[in-house]
Amino acid sequence: MKDPLIETTVDSRQVYDGVLLKVYQDQVALPDGTQAVREYIRHPGAVVIIAVLPDGNMLFERQFRYGPRRTFIEFPAGKIDPGEPPEQTAVRELREETGHEADEWTHLGTMHPCIGYSDERIEIFLARGLSHVGANLDAGEFLEVIPLSLEAAMSAVWRGELTDAKTLSALIWAQRVFRQGF
Repeated sequence: MKDPLIETTVDSRQVYDGVLLKVYQDQVALPDGTQAVREYIRHPGAVVIIAVLPDGNMLFERQFRYGPRRTFIEFPAGKIDPGEPPEQTAVRELREETGHEADEWTHLGTMHPCIGYSDERIEIFLARGLSHVGANLDAGEFLEVIPLSLEAAMSAVWRGELTDAKTLSALIWAQRVFRQGF
């Protein structure tokens, strides 16, 4: 049975071709037969990592984000490179940003952080059995790695200090891991 809410693309054109983002403007046919314009960003996808230290704390980062022009507390994360499997991206980003490698990896799920204007998907990974081997940040990347317990991270949420959407979504999974196991 066809989904009665589907919009069908009539015409599509790229209106911006950036280093990371591609912006499109589409003409679509709506379910009632009328037409509308949809603008959206194509994104290559990303990963976010819940990295659990041997003491039970999780690795977070403090990183300045230019768009909102402030420093955020967030889980390690990064963009999927063309042709790169998400699992490989997670391993690479954890090592580059935090200097840790993991013995055990689990894919927990997928989230879509900006469904109103982007096709971005973020794959959520759990990393356990961590060992520190040394960071290897990308050129121009500056961050601080901080360990936080689940309780401390949730307190930061309730105080309005942790507001990053991917980290908030991944914390739901972290709660499940810590409370129910995974």
